[in-house]
Amino acid sequence: MNIFQKIIISLLIFFVLGCAKQEANQLNKIENAADTEQLKKPNILWIYVEDISPHLGSYGEPLVKTPTLDELASQGSQFTNAITPAPVCSAMRSAMMTGQMQTNIGVHNHHSSRTPESLISLPDSVKTLPEIMKENGYFTFNSGKDDYNFDYDRFDLYSGDYMAHPLYGKSGVKIDWNQRKNKNQPFFGQIQLKGGKHIFSSKFKDKVQLPIDRDKIQLPPYYPEHPIIIEEWAQYLESLQITDREVKDILARLEADGELENTVIFFFADHGMRLLRHKQFLYDGGLKVPFIAYWKNHQNIVANTVRDEQISLLDISATTLALADIEKPEYFEGNDLFDEQYQGKKYVISARDRCDFTIDRIRSVRSNKYKYIKNFHPERSGMQPSYRDYWELTKVSKNLFEQGQLNAIQAQHFSSTRPVEELYDLEKDPHEIVNLALDARYQDILLEHRDVLSNWIEQSDDKGQYPENEEGLKLMLGIWGDTAINPEFDQLRKKYPQLSGSQFHLKNARFKKVTDVK
Repeated sequence: MNIFQKIIISLLIFFVLGCAKQEANQLNKIENAADTEQLKKPNILWIYVEDISPHLGSYGEPLVKTPTLDELASQGSQFTNAITPAPVCSAMRSAMMTGQMQTNIGVHNHHSSRTPESLISLPDSVKTLPEIMKENGYFTFNSGKDDYNFDYDRFDLYSGDYMAHPLYGKSGVKIDWNQRKNKNQPFFGQIQLKGGKHIFSSKFKDKVQLPIDRDKIQLPPYYPEHPIIIEEWAQYLESLQITDREVKDILARLEADGELENTVIFFFADHGMRLLRHKQFLYDGGLKVPFIAYWKNHQNIVANTVRDEQISLLDISATTLALADIEKPEYFEGNDLFDEQYQGKKYVISARDRCDFTIDRIRSVRSNKYKYIKNFHPERSGMQPSYRDYWELTKVSKNLFEQGQLNAIQAQHFSSTRPVEELYDLEKDPHEIVNLALDARYQDILLEHRDVLSNWIEQSDDKGQYPENEEGLKLMLGIWGDTAINPEFDQLRKKYPQLSGSQFHLKNARFKKVTDVK
């Protein structure tokens, strides 16, 4: 082989090796790009708060100092008309997890599925939101209570270890994004905050750093100016300030772990504050909640704006899937809030059914200007016996009513009966105290909202129209004993006399075993 031939062969080898190296580099670039795309898939964190209404500083409450949430609202999207599907924990949470109204699939009665006999199974076609996220590569966790009214294995929904509370499925192990084995894996998490329930804590007073001036409190017109009620309201506002500090801590942890910029944060409540006429009822005090969406440095998606259109909290479930680029199942009723084509809801329907041992059925239709409420048990007082009868707030209020010391507006909720229909002009009457249902000038509006509800009940096959099964009621009778006085319990009390008792005896109730820790 002469020198010329050797040169030719060397050039060919160099060329071939060069091409191979270039191809390998190109392949690496493609793979790295794919990894980068995976990293760009956002984390999604729900900061899920119990029992609060929109009384934050950014919503105009002058007595409350919530600088962290105010800052999130100023840099993100604050929704002023966010309406929950139910005014009580378990029904609302069941709806959020399945993306649809709780009444569609029979999980509308508060604290259902707590014994083996009373379990309610989801249809085979329905997967929960965490399951869908998990199947699409997300690490899922819930640091706090589940409180779902259907049968489930927690490991199908969430990653990580846990300790199950027999009634709520509450986690005793604080799980968060740090439990991921692969730090590049996106996460979908829920962090539960006590919110308005902080006041039940023995350390509540120690946590209050900025006491609310009791003399400056202005109660809604349906509450009497009584020191006990003023104190309850003040402590509620103080609980919001504690919540603000908790959110600050969560943000600090996200930032310290390098996760803040790639995490979409949804801050919202399960329902309104716990005082009388709010929680468990379909007035705005029970249904309208704060909702703030925030994504650091992504104002092009989560714009720094105040959004006044009416939305359903079911939109949060749908938006979570959209942000994760996951196709929405047909049974999800919400829509992507950040889609350019999104339009506010013309009507939002909400439902209240049995709450613990208190059997009721109420439905509401909320439009942008009006609220229509249908009471299916008008013969039962809004203050029929409930677990809140043990509160000092309730005792004081009832005593004032019985002594005739409440004015007509304050006494409405204590009346022995309720109107079948209620209609309120939310613009002129935001406290919903002037019922327009019998006003001839509003009959067209009444008929419009009545038809919306009637059609929805028929088309969705609202399961609240059917009696609850024996095992579900038996569970409540076993917990609450003689406190459960609704006539629906009468036959059960005869059939199971051993479940009778003079007072609430939770310790004797039999609860389902969630799932052994694996």
